[in-house]
Amino acid sequence: MILFPAIDLKDGQCVRLALGVMSSATVFNDDPTAQALAFERQGFEYLHVVDLDGAFAGAPINARAVEAILSAVNIPVQLGGGIRDMRAIGRWLDNGVTRVIIGTAAVEHPELVREAARLYPGRIVVGVDARDGLVAVAGWARTTRVAALDLGRSFEDAGVAAIVYTDISRDGVLKGLNVEATLALAEAVTIPVVASGGLASLADIERLLRPDCGKLAGAIIGRALYDGRLDPAAALALIGAAREARV
Repeated sequence: MILFPAIDLKDGQCVRLALGVMSSATVFNDDPTAQALAFERQGFEYLHVVDLDGAFAGAPINARAVEAILSAVNIPVQLGGGIRDMRAIGRWLDNGVTRVIIGTAAVEHPELVREAARLYPGRIVVGVDARDGLVAVAGWARTTRVAALDLGRSFEDAGVAAIVYTDISRDGVLKGLNVEATLALAEAVTIPVVASGGLASLADIERLLRPDCGKLAGAIIGRALYDGRLDPAAALALIGAAREARV
């Protein structure tokens, strides 16, 4: 299991939102590159970066901050937020992003996901962001009538690298992961699923390491790292011990 520390970008700063509401933003670092390097030094293997402004605008807004992160770190980066056409996908993958996350466009233009997955095998991730089981788009500002499970299943044969499943009702409020809903999606598809939204403590890490969560590819963590609720060394030690036990 990979634990992805999140860097959410708003106005060039590293922030966390509550429930995806932009007006709820708390700034945790005005230097996203420094934050990325700190996560790398702490031992994290992969970064999860989101251009929040881009998610609302439908186009990359915090490109300069993302580019600075890419230039500074040596670990892979997956990027989401406002990536809604092949030009943006190609640009980021050519510029050093390891995987791009497609959310809104996966609902509105699913053929884009399929074509991108064909052109860039192993590098396209679908973001399934759910509110009460229904997919939300455009920076979570609009809830569709598309069921999260149906969206995930629709890409079963597309060749995407992973699905990031976010329970919006838990995102940024430290309620704990919605393991039940995440596992339901993982059971419905053969695509690797990454859990997101609400991870708050070592207890959540321990839950993810139980046998029934073995099919999950990882989890994203945000606010619990920034406010000190979760010790990164302890979390990564738990994950490392679990890996060694499986060898």
